[in-house]
Amino acid sequence: MVETPIALNIPPFFPNMVIPEDNQMTAERLSLGRKLYYDPILSNNGRSCSSCHLQEMGFTSNVTSGFTVLPHINLGWNHHFLWQGGESGHLEDVMMFEVNDFFATDINKLNADETYKALFKKAYGVKEISSKNVAYALAQFFRSMISGNSKFDKYRSGEATLNISEMRGMNIFYSEKGDCFHCHGGMLFTDNDFHNTGLDATFAQGNQGRYEVTKNPNDIGLYKTPTLRNSGVRQQYMHDGRFTTLLQVIDFYNDGFHKNSPNIDPLMILPEKENGLQLTAQDKADLVAFLNTLTDTNFLSDTTLSHP
Repeated sequence: MVETPIALNIPPFFPNMVIPEDNQMTAERLSLGRKLYYDPILSNNGRSCSSCHLQEMGFTSNVTSGFTVLPHINLGWNHHFLWQGGESGHLEDVMMFEVNDFFATDINKLNADETYKALFKKAYGVKEISSKNVAYALAQFFRSMISGNSKFDKYRSGEATLNISEMRGMNIFYSEKGDCFHCHGGMLFTDNDFHNTGLDATFAQGNQGRYEVTKNPNDIGLYKTPTLRNSGVRQQYMHDGRFTTLLQVIDFYNDGFHKNSPNIDPLMILPEKENGLQLTAQDKADLVAFLNTLTDTNFLSDTTLSHP
């Protein structure tokens, strides 16, 4: 086994990232995880992680309808994964689900591949590849998918200025006027929690959000808060992809959400929000302008994250 320890480049103002002791970052493991991410050998249908998570889309999908995929961005700070939170723990835990259940990876194929045999021996010191080895290598690459170099980040660090529209949008975002920051606050632009924001008045069996995992009636209609980082390059929004632009999302919260939805978040129905956000057309344009400052063009084109 060859170990070349590496340190992740954590952006300014970000929280510390906890990395399990049994999967500390090394160049060999990270390189292996990146290769696996792009390799259809993981599946039996010719698909890889990158088939549904395109870098230029912020590691989301370019499909414009149907159930959406959450972006592979800053997941090293997550402890609940998937829209309903079906997997919890460290990245290693959710990667075990991906390997064993989602992809149903044929480990025999990997063990029959001499290149992978050599890479796993180098990275983890094993002669026989296991599902755990694959999951741990993937977790290494996922931890490296850090987005924190947007125009907003440069503004926070004093390296850039926001224009008038972006500044107005930021003020809306971080005030009760826009009411965005409660769920999408912090440097991750997500609280990594679950909320019902009034998308639907009722929820059909099998599509009841967090309830499908916990079976707690109080969780009916709750879905995971996605990060807003790189949201401007996505082609679908919400868990079911019902919106295709940021403006559509804002319009919905401005006057279209279902106030009587079961378990709706209390912040959605405060007295002052009874008639929606009541944003003007200019307010909405300014808010979109601010959200676009969260686009990290370096992340979207970073060759260390691209197909090897």
